Parts: sequence; structure tokens; C-alpha cells
Amino acid sequence: MASQRIGYVRVSSLDRNPERQLDGIALDKVFTDKASAKDTNRPQLLAALNHVRAGDALVVHSMDRLARNVENMLRLVREMNDRGVSVQFVKENMSFTAGSDDPRSTLMFTMLSAFAQFERSLIKERQREGITLAKAKGVYKGRKPALDAERIAQLREQAATGANRTKLAKEFGISRETLYQYIR
Repeated sequence: MASQRIGYVRVSSLDRNPERQLDGIALDKVFTDKASAKDTNRPQLLAALNHVRAGDALVVHSMDRLARNVENMLRLVREMNDRGVSVQFVKENMSFTAGSDDPRSTLMFTMLSAFAQFERSLIKERQREGITLAKAKGVYKGRKPALDAERIAQLREQAATGANRTKLAKEFGISRETLYQYIR
């Protein structure tokens, strides 16, 4: 089987446009996540990692699209290279291929990964500061409830009958943690 070029695209929210990231790059298949990069437990990233085979290339627009912390970034690239999969970052013009240890590239890669992690930390810090200021002004009310009063009553009723919690969470479009908060 011929090697493939597999694209991975990540946007952090539903209103962002993923089209621009790998536009104009010839790829055999593209996996797209609309999620934060706070961890690597993203459905399409996992699907892409399961799809690639030795000889393939995983193509990502930029390093911060793959991961936002140094540990995850280094681990992902190392695991791919160990499997014979090369990883290419378009924006940074960097590629990492199994068996090609270039100390300068590794240093640059580690430093750029650290900058991505630092940037994420700054974003979170600014967000916390903004929330604190908004609370002080009395304008921050927190996140809107996932369910209205009628849906909460339906959820509690079904939960009281012993319905499967995982299925209930899926049916109501909420996480299991949110489900437990509502039925407490």
C-alpha cells in the first residue's frame, strides 16, 4: 500500500473556519476537530493517529494545532516517529521523520512547543482576570445552564427510575458530570 499524507486540523470553537489551515496542500484524508488543545483526548486526533501507518506523513498547519503543552507535543511526535510516521508542521516548516535525529530541529521544536504552552497559559490567565473583573462589576453570571427547568425535571424523573446514566447524558446532550450535578 502506498504511503499517504494525512491532514489534521483543529479549531478551538465551532464558529472558527477550519478550511484555511491546510488549504492548497495535497492530502489523501483530513481529520478535523473543533475542540480545545488542552489535552490530546480529541476524537478526530485519535482517529488520525489510529489511521496513519508506517511510511505515512501526518500534516498539521502549525504546532499549536496539535498540542498546547510540551509534554504532549513531544510525546505525540515521538510516538508517530516510533511507528515510522513522519510529522510535518506547515507554518513552522518543520518535519520530523523516524530515524532522523537532528539536534537543532529537536531544540527548535522543544522551544516552539514551550512557546505554545506559554501562550495557552497567558490566555487562561487573561480569562481568569476578565472573569474576576466581570464578577466584581456584577456582570458575570457564569455559564448558562445546559438544560432549562423542564428538561431538568425530565432528566431527574428518568434518573429516578434507574435509567442508565451514560445513556441519559448522551440523550440530553450533557456530560455525566453535569448529569450528576443536576440530579443531586
